[in-house]
Amino acid sequence: MENMVIHDSYEYSIVHMLILFSVQFLFDLVFIVGLLVSVAYFTLLERKLMASVQRRLGPNVVGLYGILQPIVDGVKLLNKEVIVPQRSSSVLFFLSPVIVFFLSILVWSILPFSVSSVIVDVDLSLLFLFLLSSLNIYGLVAAGWSSNSKYAFLGALRSGAQVISYELVFGFILVIVGLVGQSYNLIDLVILQSEEVWFMFVLFPIFLIFLVVMLAETNRAPFDLAEAEAEIVAGYNVEYSSITFAMFFLGEYANMLMMAFVSSTLFVGGFGSSCCFLFFAKILFFLIFFVIVRASLPRYRYDQLMSLCWRVLLPFCFSFLVFLSGIVVYCC
Repeated sequence: MENMVIHDSYEYSIVHMLILFSVQFLFDLVFIVGLLVSVAYFTLLERKLMASVQRRLGPNVVGLYGILQPIVDGVKLLNKEVIVPQRSSSVLFFLSPVIVFFLSILVWSILPFSVSSVIVDVDLSLLFLFLLSSLNIYGLVAAGWSSNSKYAFLGALRSGAQVISYELVFGFILVIVGLVGQSYNLIDLVILQSEEVWFMFVLFPIFLIFLVVMLAETNRAPFDLAEAEAEIVAGYNVEYSSITFAMFFLGEYANMLMMAFVSSTLFVGGFGSSCCFLFFAKILFFLIFFVIVRASLPRYRYDQLMSLCWRVLLPFCFSFLVFLSGIVVYCC
């Protein structure tokens, strides 16, 4: 009798685990599909906004007001031929866009939409965010090196130097925010801002620096030096086509969405308000900021880009961190 009870409970636990796994898998699948659709239609938003700034129409043929344009572009891109350069490292050539795309999706697992709506609630989620954003550089450099093209390799080196440099500033900003919030958990930081005040007001100079850093981290104008057409022909992904190019493209725009989400979470309260619409309005504000900056500002020279990081932003953030640490130690 006891063996039958143990056997029944064992079967129940297996079925229960399978149900939980299936539910979690469906939730993750819906989340990833929703993220990809959001990325696709962010490209439409970008093209429409830039067309408005430049006084032209933008996509308006496929579907009502061009609403089906991202789907058509995606289908057209997938129908293109996959071209592999001669004497390239084929394994690394195909693995690089997978790394970039996978990391851009994985980082969303720790971003909270509410107190309970987060895939993985990590205590040190700020540090995990910094880790995943740092690993992205390996995919970019590997793509340029494996392409067996001097243009692609030069673009990869420039992009690598840029991302690594501004990654240091990004790390200092995360440490400063964690020091002020007395926590490195994103949910705790949002709750603190909803109870006290947005960090944008407390750390206004750091907030302005973060706006610059998120442009440089995502290789966006005016810091898109890896894609300086007159010099290196589209950068590290110049030899890619079809689905492999689509992975880089989706990874880049997913990172932009991620940076807009992180900006909202760290500095303007995130999901702290009870209104879900207000939360997404905050994210939309930063996305529009990406587009308006691209449509308005000319591209920096590469020496200006690196000088801004190493001579201005990094010393300021380091000094601010030391100053803030002194205040914390003195007050405590």
